[in-house]
Amino acid sequence: MKINEIFHSIQGEGSRAGKPCVFVRLHGCGLRCTWCDTPYALDHRLGGEPMAADEILARIARYKCDFVELTGGEPLEQTGVLELMTMLCDRQYSVALETGGHIDISTVDPRVTIILDIKCPASGMVKRNRLENLEYLKPSDEVKFVIAGREDYEWMRATLEKTNLRRYCREVLLSPAFGILHPRDLASWILEDALDTRMQLQMHKYIWDPDTRGV
Repeated sequence: MKINEIFHSIQGEGSRAGKPCVFVRLHGCGLRCTWCDTPYALDHRLGGEPMAADEILARIARYKCDFVELTGGEPLEQTGVLELMTMLCDRQYSVALETGGHIDISTVDPRVTIILDIKCPASGMVKRNRLENLEYLKPSDEVKFVIAGREDYEWMRATLEKTNLRRYCREVLLSPAFGILHPRDLASWILEDALDTRMQLQMHKYIWDPDTRGV
């Protein structure tokens, strides 16, 4: 697998925000979201360190932390990540996978918590959404929307209604696109509509400088 970075930090998003976590950032992604905050991890041709599963496991073990998240880039664009996640689960790690949602998730180990990102219009990638993946979600999984403006919010709300999304997953997470949409605006829209969702901020970007890597 091509690995961009492995680091120990505080989980900044989702239902486990605030917990210490080891992040394994895989290198390369076929999407090009307009608001992407990891452009250094996108190009499959440039960057990334080739690492075998045993090397990755050894690096993770150094941190003495039992919560691991696979992120990217797009982890599922590298088939070796499926075996890696199973190996982590077998070693009693709590494992999460953050995926852009354009790759089939049906082969992911069922012990893994999936955080599935559904792309809104402002991302420029809405046509890449693979909504068939919803059928493979588990009650422990989470779905995330990054909201960059009112159009994204309305599209997200319509998607919630059209797909009956709440029946598929544990949480529906709404994130204001950092530096684009003020969190207060998103909060007010959620409250006005009494949505059954969880608003989240990227906690790590408030603890450290937003452009800091490895956190």
